[in-house]
Amino acid sequence: MTDVFLERPSSARAALAAVLVAIAGPVLAEQESSRLSDKPVAYHGDKELPLPTPPIFELGDVFLRPGNIKPGFELPTGAVWQPRFWVFGTLRTYVGTFDTGGSPARPVKQQAEWATRADIFGNLQLTGSERILIGIQPLHRDGAFTGRRFRPDRLDAGFQDELNARVRTFYFEGDIGQIFPRLDREDRRQFDIGFSVGRQELNFQGGMLINDTLDALGVTKNNIRIPGWDWLNNLRITGLGAWGEVNRNRTLPPAGIDNARDRGARLYALLTSLDTVFGNQFASTIDMDIAFVDGGRDGTGDLWVAGISGTQRIGYVSSTLRVLGSHAPGRRTAQSNNGALVFGELSMAPFGTHNIAYANFFWGIDHFTSAARDPTAGGPLGRAGLTFASRGIGSYPAPLGNRADRAYGVALGYQMFFDNNRRQVVVELGARNDRTPGVPDAAALGIRMQQALGRRCILEVEAFGAARRAADNGYGLRIELQVKL
Repeated sequence: MTDVFLERPSSARAALAAVLVAIAGPVLAEQESSRLSDKPVAYHGDKELPLPTPPIFELGDVFLRPGNIKPGFELPTGAVWQPRFWVFGTLRTYVGTFDTGGSPARPVKQQAEWATRADIFGNLQLTGSERILIGIQPLHRDGAFTGRRFRPDRLDAGFQDELNARVRTFYFEGDIGQIFPRLDREDRRQFDIGFSVGRQELNFQGGMLINDTLDALGVTKNNIRIPGWDWLNNLRITGLGAWGEVNRNRTLPPAGIDNARDRGARLYALLTSLDTVFGNQFASTIDMDIAFVDGGRDGTGDLWVAGISGTQRIGYVSSTLRVLGSHAPGRRTAQSNNGALVFGELSMAPFGTHNIAYANFFWGIDHFTSAARDPTAGGPLGRAGLTFASRGIGSYPAPLGNRADRAYGVALGYQMFFDNNRRQVVVELGARNDRTPGVPDAAALGIRMQQALGRRCILEVEAFGAARRAADNGYGLRIELQVKL
């Protein structure tokens, strides 16, 4: 009997095999470069680990470095606190020029400016779950930044000094079960209830529902399991109440400063997150949130806002879909209006690379309104991509804007990594169609390069070009230096 495994292939089969190798060889080689090696790698001690970059000031136990941990002291509740204090932050400075093409919000087209921003925090770490965080932003106030406007001359009032000592973050967070361990010495009861109180930054539904720093109290119950619900891995429920620092959708002079304080406004929210798994094939994190804003003394009106989202991986594609809606029970204003927003994110790493390709889309119905937005956050479409995002410093605009009123659009981008991940380049093409009279449809190409300099600095160079239907085109160029303190 002939052994088929030793049979000599015919010339036709050999030619077919050669063609398949020629086609599949490069693809397999690319896949090989991104897969983990099957060979074990020896560990030669801590010298192989990257050196930590310490914060600019440390008191007590050091941050992410070896050494003995101080014993601390015991509270009457039984908790053991080991205080250590770290100061850290980010300093940003940029110069840029741009031409918006003219719009009702930005009637001045060509501008050039220099602006700076600093975010400095002091972290008093008491335990792994308890801390006090205080933060200042000494170089800007809301949407006004320390710096200078170079063009146009008629708006230049010399050097703009926004130096201040306002406390922009100050809160305590902890866990009741850890603060009072004697309530449950064997850790069998449901005392793992987290809370935070004070002025704190909050971000929900990707910043589309809430993206602001509020004076608030939040209480969270995590690790909720329901007997018989095997598909539910974890449920988190948070109750939130904010009594101050509520900023809402509004534009005030000078033109272009978005989102202003609503004096006397109150915000209440119920925020939930579910980790789910269905069989062995599909898992998703589902967020369901609802918020109510009790309008303040400025006649802004009351507002209900709700959102639901699902984040999951489907095959090789990571995806998030969000649906949000807002409703004004009374008078409609710029801060309280009716509308909906559908938003989706898709991304994947192409085979053989560590890069990221993404496609994001949105559809704004009527006038969707967020519950609270920081003065530097812009509109709810910042997550759509480079051509929609607010930069959070100066007047440099989002090329296609980031408001969702009566518009739909898409952003297609590719993020590349070089130089052992010390350099990244993002190229993005975005487009939006506006159904608001007088607002032109537009498309934009954006490019951003970020280069690490040493261990604390990042150089960022960014440019965009925008084409608008029946309107002037726009462009922008900016250079920013970030220093991690």
